[in-house]
Amino acid sequence: MTDLIRTGEAARLLGCSRQHVVDLCDEGKLPVVRQGGSHRYVRRSDVLALTGRSLTRDQEQSRWLHGAIVGHLVTEPDLVLTRARGNLDRFSKVHTGTMAEHWLDLWRLALDSGLDHVLTVLVSDSPQATELRQNSPFTGILSEDERRTVLDSFREHWRTEHAL
Repeated sequence: MTDLIRTGEAARLLGCSRQHVVDLCDEGKLPVVRQGGSHRYVRRSDVLALTGRSLTRDQEQSRWLHGAIVGHLVTEPDLVLTRARGNLDRFSKVHTGTMAEHWLDLWRLALDSGLDHVLTVLVSDSPQATELRQNSPFTGILSEDERRTVLDSFREHWRTEHAL
């Protein structure tokens, strides 16, 4: 169960109070998972299902940035994968014993599974791929100009496609 989040994070995603999320859990409208102690956890995918949207703005923006990285990955796979592995090694030293270590280990498995698998993770809407992108080893692949261009394009997309 890799997409578990606390009720406070669920409240942020839903744009409501933490107490409202607790009420949803108590009413059976949001399945709860308890992991030791009194803390409630819920699945991010269950919370997002309540929003009627599969990805948050930040998650969709991350997917757009990683989509741009795909272009580099298919044209320069050895270079991009070598940089990603180097970043993983550096990040792993910094994040030993933290939750990020779990996601970095999953990235290492993804990289070891081959290029096709990595390409899928970079653009998938699955909860696991979404979480993996939040701990991405692909830092530094896009130039600052490329990154800015993607972010500008994404902002325009979000404004026109997701306007309320």
